[in-house]
Amino acid sequence: MPKISVTDKQALDYHEFPKPGKISVETTKPVASLKDLSLAYTPGVAVPCLAIEKNPEDAYKYTAKSNLVAVISNGTAVLGLGNIGALASKPVMEGKSVLFKSFSGLDSFDIEVDTQSVDRFCSVVSAIAPTFGGINLEDIKSPECFEIERRLVEELDIPVMHDDQHGTAVISAAGIINACKVTGKYTQHLKIVVVGAGAAAISCARLYRELGADEIYMLDSNGLIYDGRSDLNEYKREFAAKHYITRAEVFENADVIVGLSKPGSFTVEDIKLMDKDPVIFALANPTPEIFPDEVKAVRPDAIVATGRTDFDNQVNNVLGFPFIFRGAMDVRAKKINTEMKLAASKALALLAMQDVPEYINELYGKKLKFGKDYLIPKPFDKRLIVEISSAVAQAAIESGSSQMKDFNLENYKKELATILKES
Repeated sequence: MPKISVTDKQALDYHEFPKPGKISVETTKPVASLKDLSLAYTPGVAVPCLAIEKNPEDAYKYTAKSNLVAVISNGTAVLGLGNIGALASKPVMEGKSVLFKSFSGLDSFDIEVDTQSVDRFCSVVSAIAPTFGGINLEDIKSPECFEIERRLVEELDIPVMHDDQHGTAVISAAGIINACKVTGKYTQHLKIVVVGAGAAAISCARLYRELGADEIYMLDSNGLIYDGRSDLNEYKREFAAKHYITRAEVFENADVIVGLSKPGSFTVEDIKLMDKDPVIFALANPTPEIFPDEVKAVRPDAIVATGRTDFDNQVNNVLGFPFIFRGAMDVRAKKINTEMKLAASKALALLAMQDVPEYINELYGKKLKFGKDYLIPKPFDKRLIVEISSAVAQAAIESGSSQMKDFNLENYKKELATILKES
């Protein structure tokens, strides 16, 4: 390990004391008497076992399945650290479990699968899936992540989502919706440049198309992705331009740049070429492609977002995945489909337009109001679980992903409002 700074020491101490790790298991039933013991285990436990054998749906009634999500990784693309392996990814997966519990009340187990084989990974996840009500795939490298998610979505009858792909897409799409409201532009008329061509970039571009944007240019480390290149995988080919154009032509009059790459992958010279009121989402973490002050120096009219907490308009996946899974699992959706992701984006966008609660203003030390510097809600907004989860649940039912009968949206919203108070 390299030399440890004061800040590094604080992080290590946080994870080590007073008890190693960030999660534990608690019981929800008493085991304080002989009667309790006979009900919790033998002979009483045999009764729900036989009920579930007869009717598998009873697992949602008699076990924790309905509120339990798995956070599963093989450690091949961890944060900005790269392929550090399954075991080294465990602190991140534990952290994700903490966020599920803290923001949506969902319980979570972190599971690290020590394989880079797509077949073996899918086999392991499929085999343990009966334990869970949902599966959050995490930090799996591209392009394998696409095939892994595709297979598991097809094989399993519970929600499966690779958050690194879809979380960023949902949150950034909400930001683009609201940027259009601020600038008076329309999503279907946007010229969007996506810098980066990994899992998040592909998923973002797909969701932007669902918003109506059809002029999307994508750049990878070798430049513009276009039909004449022979080094493109099937996922990049989705966004290949018909013909080669120069970098200047790509950025000229662009309305939006979404950076999902690395520092310096686009510059102020590129930004100078953009249309009026340009939207720049520099989402590389922890160091963005370009810092907000650099953007503002050349384009004071710009709207800027990053993935960092210390700048306005943070595109933070915690605004999405806890509430998407909450809504999907509560109505026992079979899949998290495009309609559900779009519903989450639109609900996020609408929430940002509402008056900000005073406790959020106090937490962030300023008066927040919808506009260029506040396009996206803050993670600690307690309304998120109600608005996002209910929108996702409603979309699941309307799209046919859930077959739940007699769903009452207003009653569900009231239930959601109580979850964090109880957890």
